[in-house]
Amino acid sequence: MKQTIRKGIAIATSLLLFLSGMLPWLPSALAATPERKPNIIVILADDLGNADLGYRGSKIRTPNIDQLAETGVRLESYYGLPVCTPARAALLTGRYPMRYGLQTNVIFPAHEYGLPTDEMTLAKALKRAGYETAMVGKWHLGHASKDYWPQNRGFDYFYGNVMGEVDYFTKEDKSGLEIDWQRNGKRLDIVAPEDGYYTELIGDEAVKLIHQHDQSKPFFLYFASLAPHTPLQAPRKDRKAYKDLFPGRENKEKRAYAAMVEILDTEIGDMLEALEEEGMRDNTLIFFTTDNGGSAERPKIFYGPGATIPDAPSASNEPFRGGKTGLYEGAVRLPAIVNWPAQLQPAVVDEPLHHVDIMPTLLALAGAQGSADKPFDGKEAWATIAEGAISPHEEILINVETYRGAIRKGNWKLIKYATLPGKTELFNLSKDKKEQNNVAWLHPDIVEYLEARLVAYAKEQKFSEWLKIQPYFWDFEAQGQTNFDDDYWVPEGDDDIPLDQIPVLPDNY
Repeated sequence: MKQTIRKGIAIATSLLLFLSGMLPWLPSALAATPERKPNIIVILADDLGNADLGYRGSKIRTPNIDQLAETGVRLESYYGLPVCTPARAALLTGRYPMRYGLQTNVIFPAHEYGLPTDEMTLAKALKRAGYETAMVGKWHLGHASKDYWPQNRGFDYFYGNVMGEVDYFTKEDKSGLEIDWQRNGKRLDIVAPEDGYYTELIGDEAVKLIHQHDQSKPFFLYFASLAPHTPLQAPRKDRKAYKDLFPGRENKEKRAYAAMVEILDTEIGDMLEALEEEGMRDNTLIFFTTDNGGSAERPKIFYGPGATIPDAPSASNEPFRGGKTGLYEGAVRLPAIVNWPAQLQPAVVDEPLHHVDIMPTLLALAGAQGSADKPFDGKEAWATIAEGAISPHEEILINVETYRGAIRKGNWKLIKYATLPGKTELFNLSKDKKEQNNVAWLHPDIVEYLEARLVAYAKEQKFSEWLKIQPYFWDFEAQGQTNFDDDYWVPEGDDDIPLDQIPVLPDNY
């Protein structure tokens, strides 16, 4: 039985968050389709901190991303999800990941599930509308069956890795036992071994695809960077370039992270240059964001005895609270830019939007359609992006899981934990963007309404595939999450040791 807050904070039962179902679809109006379909490039960084770009005041050098921000539309209330798999699923389906069981955690190497094959992807819908489609980089939406792989989900071409993180130099997965690097389903360590740094390789591939494109057709390129996700690895010359900005042994992770972001920016600059050379820049819509916020501070035990512990996390999500895996703004409120020279004037838009809005918005611009039996949760948001109109959402479900959820309506944000003891938090983001003052006890009526909406979504969710399957792997796979062996510690030593040779704790997100 559901309890509500009337005089102070009460604990709501967790059982309501275990129910599942479907949310009725509320259709939205389509944007006017341009006379000429735009080329579309979606650039997705990985675990990028909200404050870690030059235009946001960072010391990290990102001139190309800054140019996109200065000449395009900056979305300042844009939401993702707490971790990689749910975020990518939402972006590529226009549907909340709780619709198909991907709302919790990420797909681990031993897991056999993936994005259900009956879910329409952005690539597949654009391909049906006459687009050539290509992807470079990190997939992380299913790897155990080829049916889940990108080239079977609407992409004509794929180059990258299908699991989560890999070594940036060797392309080995976290176990170190397998190379996760392919082109169109063929493992490159077997077919044609290649050396190189991950971000530079996918950048070179993207540039090649742009130059080779037949301009009689529009194209869609999904550039899904692994950077700056762990392992924190960058060539030595790039790390040394940040030695003066982030001095001291305690900041060697920060130097690596900064170098990774700068290399990503360089590859984006190369893509922009290629578009200019081919005369395609004006009619190419570029959308830039990240999957989720940067990783928050790691526990000291992660570093091992005697290690120099950083003063702060490598990533910065300022001015927001928290980071990756959480529900505070630092985890889910992301930098986002839309740049299309032929159609958009520079602007800053502070209306709330979400990963799920990207697919319906791009399909409307491209004259494409989604799946009638898989209705979007996202809204067509071009008027908000191009004209600064109010958000098409009355409310935004940030995420809902069996044990927690978050929802925003106007300036009010509710976070609910249904574990025992339960916890309810309400924040007024217009006055408290750092989410430091829980005012649930002052506004029981708002809490009651938002809690009811969150529980309504919770009743519609499909049970989490991760929670369903993970107990079967807990003994042998989860040890890496709970046992901090010497093999995973970052050793204390000379700052010039290449980071690709320093063992790091596996990041299971």
